[in-house]
Amino acid sequence: MNLNLFNQFLSPTLMGIPLMGLALLLPWLLTPKPMHHWLSNRLTTLQSWFFSMFTKQLMLPISLKGHSWSLLLASMLMLLITMNLLGLLPYTFTPTTQLSLNLGLAIPLWFATVLTGLRNQPTVAFGHMLPEGTPALLIPILIIIETISLFIRPLALGVRLTANLTAGHLLIQLTSTAVLVLMPLLPLISVLTMTVLLMLTLLEIAVAVIQAYVFILLLSLYLQENV
Repeated sequence: MNLNLFNQFLSPTLMGIPLMGLALLLPWLLTPKPMHHWLSNRLTTLQSWFFSMFTKQLMLPISLKGHSWSLLLASMLMLLITMNLLGLLPYTFTPTTQLSLNLGLAIPLWFATVLTGLRNQPTVAFGHMLPEGTPALLIPILIIIETISLFIRPLALGVRLTANLTAGHLLIQLTSTAVLVLMPLLPLISVLTMTVLLMLTLLEIAVAVIQAYVFILLLSLYLQENV
């Protein structure tokens, strides 16, 4: 039973060929493309408005040097949201439940922000390791603590996204299994459990969107420190 619960997180394969690449490609295929018309459709207009508002809010506290990241961060947000939401559909696979994928996204982007800080303002970048006015006895300890906290950031990004989505999918599967078991035995309890399942599904939709936004927001905060 326990193995069956976690089978949904195994990477899908077809004749021994992993389908992770197809799962990553599907969100881009479903995203509406801009049209060369005077009037676009409602979906494209809504998408343009969303990206405009998101980019404006995300780049507002960041200096002009960091605005070149807006396209990358907006594209990454759209990719994460669509992957998270598509994974809630039946007979689908959520790539963002894999820690390897999330770390593969988090580590290069975090490292790019660190390199940006070291290139543009090395004094300020190294200054984050030691707050001003620190007593001499605490300097070695604080440097070690700040260095560990710096290198743990990408791990926290990947684990946060993986853990939240995995926990939500497990709760939904456990509750749906309880509904099927209780249906012939206790129909009233089964209906109540199904109501809880509906609420959990709505909560997981919100979590899928919020966690994608939190991932990008934290990246923007790391970028803000280094530009």
